[in-house]
Amino acid sequence: MLQFPNISPEIASFSLLGMQFHIRWYGLFYVLSFVLAYFLYRHMLKLKGISLPREQYESAIFYVMLGVIIGGRMGYVLFYNFLYYLVHPLEVFAVWEGGMSFHGGALGVIIAGILFSRKYKYSFMDLADAAIPLVAAGLALGRLGNFINAELWGKVSTVPWAMVFPEAGELPRHPTQLYEMFTEGILLGIVSYIMLRKSARKGMVFWTFIGGYGIVRFLIEFVRVPDDISFYTDFGFIFGFMSIGQFLSLLMIIAATIGILRIYRRAT
Repeated sequence: MLQFPNISPEIASFSLLGMQFHIRWYGLFYVLSFVLAYFLYRHMLKLKGISLPREQYESAIFYVMLGVIIGGRMGYVLFYNFLYYLVHPLEVFAVWEGGMSFHGGALGVIIAGILFSRKYKYSFMDLADAAIPLVAAGLALGRLGNFINAELWGKVSTVPWAMVFPEAGELPRHPTQLYEMFTEGILLGIVSYIMLRKSARKGMVFWTFIGGYGIVRFLIEFVRVPDDISFYTDFGFIFGFMSIGQFLSLLMIIAATIGILRIYRRAT
């Protein structure tokens, strides 16, 4: 059994014009993800033989940022806590209090990418393949932020690395944030980068990540405490056993399977 490390989720706090501001690790990791994307995406594009003019390149990063923030927040609101925000609509905009969904963020980025591709006449799949290693890196940083926040912990467990989280009672639990950081972020990031360097077929990096994330997240959800317990108390699990995260991940697996089959059919 491990004890949760004594890490404050806040780096610093200060007052300005009578208002209190907090700088948190979670928010810093989001900013760091965008900074990494800005400096490294050009290199990833070169691996696909793509060179964007500076103005278009910066527009692409801006589109992605909007997709992540808007999609991630709206995904959390709609998929995980809709009834709460229906009663407290103004809190939808309180993103500094946390509450982002990867599934929503992924959908937001895909929509933003399609809009950008159509506007500037690029192949969406080429741009998406090049972005996937950076998406995985951002996901790893986000899960590290979840861990520092001591949130999204797992179910009670007796495994040697089980951890006692500050607000989860006295019993040790699965550190599911770290499971997701290492699998969805680091592992899938390495796999996608290797595939990108080996010039995999157009769309293969994208669909492999979508399917891989779906599989890993689906499995980890079995030992992760669902985000909104009240939803399952009121309505039960989907199909009697599936969490919202598992259902959304299943849709990703199905979509990836169809996408990969279509790639191979076009190649024959």
